Amino acid sequence: MIRNLSVTGRKSVQNPKRYEIYLANVSPVPGGQDLKIRPVVVVSKNEMNRHLNTVLVCLMTSRLHPSWKSRLQIVCDSKRLEIAADQIHTIPKHRLKRKIGQITAEKASALRVIITEMYGE
Repeated sequence: MIRNLSVTGRKSVQNPKRYEIYLANVSPVPGGQDLKIRPVVVVSKNEMNRHLNTVLVCLMTSRLHPSWKSRLQIVCDSKRLEIAADQIHTIPKHRLKRKIGQITAEKASALRVIITEMYGE
């Protein structure tokens, strides 16, 4: 489990880019006491991100499952993490707190393949 990730400031991200990694509040209820700050990767296209108040994100975890086809392992901030393509969420942009990285073009391509295989025809 990911621990000790601090988020400072109240500024919201205005224009997140596809494949950027953020710390985000992914609590089910806005303002709820169950504050869950987790790393996420933005998967919605930049055009959508510019015009909507929400973004599509994949949750990330430090629990690795190399054999799961719905997961993609990466390294971010010297930590081994896993992008959970089976956990796509729509969240308001104001829940994105701080950019902590970006996935490589190679990993972005692999993530698109996983998402297409899972949700495409």
